[in-house]
Amino acid sequence: MKKYVLIPLFLLFFLSVAKPCTNFLVGKNATTDGSTLVSYSADSYMLYGALYHYPAADYEPNTMLSVYEWDTGKYMGEIAQVAHTYNVVGNMNEYQLCIAETTFGGRSELVDTTAVLDYGSLIYITLQRAKNAREAIDVMTSLVQEYGYASEGESFSIADPNEVWILEMIGKGVDLKKDKKGRWINKNKGAVWVAVRIPDDCVSAHANQARITTIDFSDKENVLYAPDVITFARKRGYFTDKDAEFSFSDVYNPLDFGGIRFCEARVWAFFRKIDPATDSYISYINGETKQRMPLWVKPQEKLSCEFVQAYMRDHYEGTPLDMTKGLGAGCSGSPFRRSPLTWEVDSVEYFHERPIATQQTGFSFVGQMRSWLPNPIGGILWFGVDDATFNVYVPMYCGITAIPQCFDINNGSLLDFSWTSAFWIYNWVANMAYPHYSDMLPEIREEQRNWTVRFESLVRKTDEEAVKLFADDKSAAVKYLTAFSNTQAEESTLSRKKLGEYLMVKYLDGVIKLEKDKRFIKNERHIPPSVVRPGYKESYNRQIVNENPERFRYKSQEEISNRK
Repeated sequence: MKKYVLIPLFLLFFLSVAKPCTNFLVGKNATTDGSTLVSYSADSYMLYGALYHYPAADYEPNTMLSVYEWDTGKYMGEIAQVAHTYNVVGNMNEYQLCIAETTFGGRSELVDTTAVLDYGSLIYITLQRAKNAREAIDVMTSLVQEYGYASEGESFSIADPNEVWILEMIGKGVDLKKDKKGRWINKNKGAVWVAVRIPDDCVSAHANQARITTIDFSDKENVLYAPDVITFARKRGYFTDKDAEFSFSDVYNPLDFGGIRFCEARVWAFFRKIDPATDSYISYINGETKQRMPLWVKPQEKLSCEFVQAYMRDHYEGTPLDMTKGLGAGCSGSPFRRSPLTWEVDSVEYFHERPIATQQTGFSFVGQMRSWLPNPIGGILWFGVDDATFNVYVPMYCGITAIPQCFDINNGSLLDFSWTSAFWIYNWVANMAYPHYSDMLPEIREEQRNWTVRFESLVRKTDEEAVKLFADDKSAAVKYLTAFSNTQAEESTLSRKKLGEYLMVKYLDGVIKLEKDKRFIKNERHIPPSVVRPGYKESYNRQIVNENPERFRYKSQEEISNRK
């Protein structure tokens, strides 16, 4: 019997995927081109942003797969390997199946400490085994039924070129008994879950709070669920009302203020951009009213992939939660706050807002699945590292067989800086920009727009050429796509490095050097003839004055003359 290892690609670093992540989901009739879309931000201060790759492989009968917990690298056990696995690039496989997640936690007593499969392993094993969304749901739920589910409650986004689903799952805790051989086993092995298909003309979202409430048990085509999803809740005393009133979210992940303000607020920020009527849920986000937001909404206008990328960069701008305003925004209107989210003054608890875009993002993506193209060409993982506020989403075709050095997990680490690592290059520029947000953001945005326009043109041409190659030689098309994706990743990373060098020179020590067409004006000694000293915004100066009006007041000559 041969054994293989599902290698968590963080394992060498023992990193942890944080729970505060965000997913947007868009049906094919809600997009401008008929593609399905899923976005994901993997947010953690302990996550090294990289693009994972599992090549397709064949295995002999009776091969076993060793599983290690995704967050910690702890050995969990082993499961039976399948005869053939599919090529996986990041969170999308060669059949354009895309899976993302956010952790909602839920009832802590339902974590199964005896189980083999955690949420991360479950995602990447499924991507290697399933061809479409429905098959993925079957694989995931069957695996946890056989091997147990070891993580907290999880919301999974599961999409193929035609369908988009949300699967919400939580374990069943531990109830040990001895089997006939005297071994301790968990009678509660498995999970309770529900999966709902998002209508093709609608969008949905989740952000670390379970969002599926009541279940339409009569809709066998678009709603799937564990047979004991209600009976288990009754057994545990979580639910006593009529079946028709059962709400998965309210039973297994009851709302608290954090679930509303830190999690549901991110969904609201997305929904309000595509359906202004949902702006009215601000009272719910403020914890004032109980009426929950719907699981999905229909956008007034269809969404493009580029729009979804832009929505991943939101900090509640233009809303009562706008993070670029107030004392916390500092002198440059920065939407970033130091962690933790909650803090105390005089034994009273306060909080910072938790936006969609955040500095601790390891990587994010927008998965685009296009049914009218051959699978290796149709699926694009628009991939970026670090904070989505400043990143560039690079097109990585799902059929590629090699990943670029700049996105390689082995190129640098959280403790090893690398000038060829996209994660470190983007973090370097972002950390320069955080204290100079209002000055540097326009220049970074310009580069983002330039690459977005460039990619739009290049992808169109690449699609056409790859389709021609695919008709005669699939391997030639895959090789062509691999070279294209790798080249774009490396060139965009180099571009960001050059932008960082430019920003360092221009804004050194808090002054601004003059420039013309981005070439700094200088004399023969390479010394700038002058610099601009911008000072602080008037609103920030007022905050300084209001805190202590007399401390920084410049005394008049008369006052100096009349001093005692």
